[in-house]
Amino acid sequence: MLLIQNGRVLDPYTGVDAPRDVLIGDDGVIVRVAEGIAAPDGCAVCDAAGLTVSPGFVDGHVHFRDPGQTEKEDVLTGAAAAAAGGYATVICMANTIPTCDTPEIIAYVTKKAQEAPIQVLQAGAVTKGLAGRELTDFAALGAAGAPCLTDDGVNLTSAALCREAMREAAKHDLLLSFHEEEPSLVPSPGVNFGSEAAGKYGVPGAMACAESAMIARDIALALDTGARVLFQHVSSAQSVALIRAGKALGAKIYAEVTPHHLSLTEDDVLAHGTLARMNPPLRKEADRQALIEGLRDGAIDMVATDHAPHTAAEKAREFAKAPSGITGLETAFSVCNTYLVRTGRLTPMQLVEKMSKMPAEIYGLTGRAVAAGNFARLVLLDWECEQIYHTYQSKANNTPYTGARLTGAPRAAVAGARVYKR
Repeated sequence: MLLIQNGRVLDPYTGVDAPRDVLIGDDGVIVRVAEGIAAPDGCAVCDAAGLTVSPGFVDGHVHFRDPGQTEKEDVLTGAAAAAAGGYATVICMANTIPTCDTPEIIAYVTKKAQEAPIQVLQAGAVTKGLAGRELTDFAALGAAGAPCLTDDGVNLTSAALCREAMREAAKHDLLLSFHEEEPSLVPSPGVNFGSEAAGKYGVPGAMACAESAMIARDIALALDTGARVLFQHVSSAQSVALIRAGKALGAKIYAEVTPHHLSLTEDDVLAHGTLARMNPPLRKEADRQALIEGLRDGAIDMVATDHAPHTAAEKAREFAKAPSGITGLETAFSVCNTYLVRTGRLTPMQLVEKMSKMPAEIYGLTGRAVAAGNFARLVLLDWECEQIYHTYQSKANNTPYTGARLTGAPRAAVAGARVYKR
């Protein structure tokens, strides 16, 4: 058994924000949540004094590069990074090598993840080989355990194929997760179009309307088909406004935003170079503010990291030839606490809701409250400490947050009756 003592339960499912102890049985199921629980004989005790005890975070958008590019990350190192960041569940994208477009690849990841400290789920692809020409077997991928289908990193440019995918997904009650960028409006990826950073690195950049144009199209298709559609890593103010309008029209749409788009702008690319190169790129300060407001008012539903590990050698290339993406699982809470809670834009309860409850509900994950009868998937959070990151559990360290002075950090993840401390 495990007893978490002296903590403050902060749970958006139950609304509890009060001192509580949490007793967990040998089977990992929460037995009791109450004040002043005495430790049974032989029970391990975790002292959570000064910490909040919350439902573990859920990240619907990570890249563990497994199979195919395990020099960058693999299921187990990615899961270790996730546990260090306070995550209980992560969903891996389908752009593996080979592409996760068959039940066999989902089975490979699922089997390997049995050794992980947290729950690792594998998304399936929308199209075979991410080629955008032929749909995968949606029913088979869903039956294999895919929580969503996505061609992440590749836009479905054919409106007819996209509509067909939505009709098929609606028939099987599957969530579609879309990377939205019209290729013809992305002269070069990784940096905002026409920005000072684009000029410095001698590239045109990616237009903000590349994202919003596709989001507008797919809102219309979602309304037409009744499909559930998630817009990944939203980056622009216009996209937020369109999503807000689409929800008002009754579309079954959702949206995620990354910690880096909530905290950085195109100007940070000047300082961090390829460590701040990502798709979609960092935009203007007005876009950042619109993203924060969208997260606050519900136009954007949740935070997702788009954890994208690359080798140091790859990121050391010149800007135009370096891969896009940054790691994010281990720094996510600290960044969001610093830029959202400490600035008064979100309350601690709201941040936990956006990082835990909302993604869990959208992906159909149940039993996540800090309540008796649920399997314990928890995070212990310190909201006040100064945190500076230098080393990581991930194989990669391609992040602009190394050395940054942040506030707050996860202190431990709890999975069943086991505690994984940072």
